[in-house]
Amino acid sequence: MSGRAPEEVRRRLALAGGPLEYTLRRSHRARRLRVAVHPAHGVVVTIPARGVIREMEEFLRERESWLRRHLETHARQRERLAARRASGPDGQILFRGELHRLRLVHADGGARHSNVLRVGADGGDELVLLLAPGDRRTPAGVLENWMRQRATAAIGMEIAAHAPGLGVAPKAISIRDQKTRWGSASRTGRLSFSWRLILAPPRALETVVVHELAHLRVFGHGPAFWATVAARIPDHREWRRWLHDHSLELHAALDGAGEVDPPESRLAI
Repeated sequence: MSGRAPEEVRRRLALAGGPLEYTLRRSHRARRLRVAVHPAHGVVVTIPARGVIREMEEFLRERESWLRRHLETHARQRERLAARRASGPDGQILFRGELHRLRLVHADGGARHSNVLRVGADGGDELVLLLAPGDRRTPAGVLENWMRQRATAAIGMEIAAHAPGLGVAPKAISIRDQKTRWGSASRTGRLSFSWRLILAPPRALETVVVHELAHLRVFGHGPAFWATVAARIPDHREWRRWLHDHSLELHAALDGAGEVDPPESRLAI
């Protein structure tokens, strides 16, 4: 029974601020109610197979302000993203928290490998993609590889800066394209980070690194954990909020980003 796919249905609920459309999922694996506000799918409610809809809808009514706030955040992100894609012949992208114009240049026949240059220009900073004739990668693939290398270097620098002060030493570090987390830590001392952190301001990347390093000292998110983070990054809440508010932009930054689900806002009881 636990292997069955969740049953889904679209529903509408009358709330004080107007009707709310949501997707209801009944799952045989679910043990409690979970509400997520997804950038692409909107409000998604998962309940156990025998869950009571009346109780679930009362929960939604009580959390209407939370739901509206996150729906509005995702709407603003989509507006910014749509405007950005339309600007300039080659578009724009965030890098280290600053908008850069993308410019594609076909290198001469002697070039064997594509490259990316970060240059200053009168109209603002640019990332210039020099595409080699024999390189079979897409421009997005070339740019992602360049970004991953810089993310690896930047994350490594922050780990070197903060790990000694926290009294921890990661056993292994990996750079991935995680779907729902900017970073993660295991009890065995392994850390993992999203390469897309290089698109964010340096302080946001630093905050995630400290967050995961702190987990090597204190697992869970209790007062002792947050005190450890705050001792290194007093304004960590500001940068965690920045990542939340710009999650859709960071995950849709490159061609093919539609295949990756950006982080969703979750609420569970």
